[in-house]
Amino acid sequence: ACTGGENDPAVLRLATTTSTYNSGLLEAIVPTFETEFNADVDIIAVGTGQAIRLGESGDADVILVHARSREDQFLEEGHGTERFDVMFNDFVIVGSESDPAQIEGMTLASEALQAIAAAEASFASRGDDSGTHIREKELWLAAGFTNYPPGDWYAALGQGMGDTLRFANETLSYTLTDRGTFLATQESLPDLEILVGGSSIAENQDDSLFNPYGVIPVHPDKGGATDLAQSFADWLTRESTQLMIAEFGMDKFNQPLFYPIAADQ
Repeated sequence: ACTGGENDPAVLRLATTTSTYNSGLLEAIVPTFETEFNADVDIIAVGTGQAIRLGESGDADVILVHARSREDQFLEEGHGTERFDVMFNDFVIVGSESDPAQIEGMTLASEALQAIAAAEASFASRGDDSGTHIREKELWLAAGFTNYPPGDWYAALGQGMGDTLRFANETLSYTLTDRGTFLATQESLPDLEILVGGSSIAENQDDSLFNPYGVIPVHPDKGGATDLAQSFADWLTRESTQLMIAEFGMDKFNQPLFYPIAADQ
């Protein structure tokens, strides 16, 4: 995948979710990979659905995403070689202090969504086929809403997590977000707070808000940087990198933004 002198870095195209990028995680750890493997990682941060499509079309060498049903389908259709568990974080529901649907402290996201719908309180959705959007639709279904979207008070933005959070902040809407992106951007969101999911992942009692990430090298038939993609998956799941993931965010937020799980598989 690289041209030029033999010592030029090889290019690795990584299609990943906005949450791994917006949280600052990749910026913190990827340079270590680039140095060790003489590689230049081209990070394409998009929604999970789009990242998977980039893998399918051969426009990425490796994907790091969070929508397990889509990941399994990607493998079943022969687009990837193997999936490796990397880490998890969780989803939370954020909203304004006024909390018109009175969801603060609810344990289950499905109950909170029922209350939001009953109050017809404004809700901002990414609406972009991202992992977060896919999970949000699953949560509405669990809340009993087979019609989608559930009402006029619901705004499907077609935007990434950062833009959706800014919109929610400006309009005092509720939204579903991964905790990492919310914590990393909270300073610019003065009117939003976590209402469902607790102040840390340890306090989150709703399994449906659990958010695992997997890395999948794209199949060699797609013509990508296969060996380098496998090296990246191996590097991401090895102990020293997993330790970096576990420590990321501790200094600033007193909690990790992601929890490593590669050792559990």
